[in-house]
Amino acid sequence: MLTSKTGLLTKEDMTNPDRVPQWLLKEYQTFHQTVTDKTFPCYFGMKAENKGELRYAYITQKDWSNLPKAVESFLGLFQEPPYIRHGLFVFMEPEKEEGDIELYRKRFWDILQFLHKEDKKPWPIEKPKDPEHYLWDYHFAGEPIFVFGNAPAYKQRKTRDLGNSLVLGFQPRMIFEGLEGTEKGGIMSREKVRERVEKWDNLPKHPDISHFGDVNHNEWKQFFIGDDIEPIKGKCPFHHKELP
Repeated sequence: MLTSKTGLLTKEDMTNPDRVPQWLLKEYQTFHQTVTDKTFPCYFGMKAENKGELRYAYITQKDWSNLPKAVESFLGLFQEPPYIRHGLFVFMEPEKEEGDIELYRKRFWDILQFLHKEDKKPWPIEKPKDPEHYLWDYHFAGEPIFVFGNAPAYKQRKTRDLGNSLVLGFQPRMIFEGLEGTEKGGIMSREKVRERVEKWDNLPKHPDISHFGDVNHNEWKQFFIGDDIEPIKGKCPFHHKELP
């Protein structure tokens, strides 16, 4: 079905039945309606979706083989100007029956582990490989990326429910330039979005949400938060392939 050699899809592709499977047409329609709602908390995502600046990919339950090339191709968009704040959303074929949060969390980390295993470029030598280090972040093709999970099992945190699919959002850290946790613009932008998120979800900010570089924070815990206000306990499911 997929005709793109890179596996990377545009907004036009996502509405073309000759380019993508039927289940994806349906899931993308839900995604589009959700993130373009005028009250949707994330201004950046809403604007990017409306302008056609997002990119997409999909995997089935049994075949994830196109994903490494799709993510690599997505990162290639940042090699030349204009440097647009693109985001990548990867849709997984829906489960036959909706699962609970833990099922989707396991799928999410299994996918990131698969990507890491298939990564042909080395992890930057100066970057921590242990997710428990406060400066750890996920890397692929040498680039630091913030990845966040969305799933139908989110019943309270409605901002994380984008349809029947597990949806992984990939945001290269370079798009946050000028919006870092310690920068004035970053602090203001984050606070505005978080206020809107709390209003949508009718829940306080999740306790594991912070900013990169916070010494009391583990970045991985933000990747797939709980559908509650309880801190995530235990070790990160991700394991660097070079560590014992």
